[in-house]
Amino acid sequence: MTLLDRTEAAPAHPARLILILSLAPTVGLGIGRFAYSLLLPDMRDSLGWSYSAAGFMNTINAAGYLVGALVTSRLVARFGMAAIVRAGTLACVASLALCALSGNFVLLSAARLIAGIGAALAFVAGGALATTIAQAQPARSAFLLSLFYAGPGIGILSSGLIAPFLLQAAGPGSWWLGWLVLAALSAAMTLPVLLAPIGVDAGLGGGRVAPFKVLPVLIYLAGYFMFGAGYIAYMTFMVAYVRDAGGGAAAQSAFWCLIGISAFVTPWVWRRVMALHRGGLSTTIILAVNAVGAALPLFSLSPLMLATSALVFGVSFFAVVASTTAFVRFNYPQAAWPGAIAAMTISFGIGQTLGPLVVGAITDAIGSLSSALAVSAATLALGAALSAFQRPLRHD
Repeated sequence: MTLLDRTEAAPAHPARLILILSLAPTVGLGIGRFAYSLLLPDMRDSLGWSYSAAGFMNTINAAGYLVGALVTSRLVARFGMAAIVRAGTLACVASLALCALSGNFVLLSAARLIAGIGAALAFVAGGALATTIAQAQPARSAFLLSLFYAGPGIGILSSGLIAPFLLQAAGPGSWWLGWLVLAALSAAMTLPVLLAPIGVDAGLGGGRVAPFKVLPVLIYLAGYFMFGAGYIAYMTFMVAYVRDAGGGAAAQSAFWCLIGISAFVTPWVWRRVMALHRGGLSTTIILAVNAVGAALPLFSLSPLMLATSALVFGVSFFAVVASTTAFVRFNYPQAAWPGAIAAMTISFGIGQTLGPLVVGAITDAIGSLSSALAVSAATLALGAALSAFQRPLRHD
């Protein structure tokens, strides 16, 4: 008898448990990574950063994410998925508080690095745990998984409702206060993760992690790499883009909140698409829509176009990540899920590590954020094309 069999909460209430688990990427990604975009304009003005320096803060965060993804499988095998989810989430909360202490570039870089490591631990272990819990209802497993990956939308929405107006009220140079408030919010969101009975580790064969072979999914990993490199420009610099176009706190908040709100409809919009095919077709469709969303601001900066861009990008952005876990679930045995999800996350992490540096350098050289968005959209489109060539894996 496994722990999944013994714990009634998992099979009886899988949606509730997965929603609680979704608070881990809410803190680690929705707030820990993406809320930086809301504070970036004030930090850049107050601290005298170039776009390259601003991009580096997300590069170091992504580098930490990559490190975390590399070690998560081994840590899961030793300590269990639930413990790693909780430890990673707590590390993210600590890093947010650290960001409020000083404008020192080295200290802020260290905080962003810690946030990246913690987010990866919580995300990879949480994704594998959510996948295990979702198996309690196989017919709804794709939908249940989507609930987990909609989690960052909570963080984006809540930070979008708070940060722009806080900065406006407190005035220039108040970015540190934004970090402090977000740290307090994240601490409150972490409590359910610490208290809920999410320990369902035994479903993975006593903690053993099966080997993962890269070659059969190399083209898929390349497509996911392109997604990691492409999405980050949009999520890092779009609030600055809106502000430079004349948008005040209300416009910035509305734009950011629309991205967050779109996450809540993701499970319903893409449920059938993610169950469509065991190969890369589902990811291709969703990633192509994501590229369209990223490209829309290049044609117009009207409020309607920006709102449409936020909605289209947001609803597909969260679904791309969910589609990769659905791919893992369809093509690998349970014991291989942590390793396979970690491999996907590593590929994604390398892409998002390189993305901010390249985009920041291009923006500094050309002097226009439009070039960054063009590179972002093109990279996402290339990722969609590559994913289309992935075929279902053969099972022995």
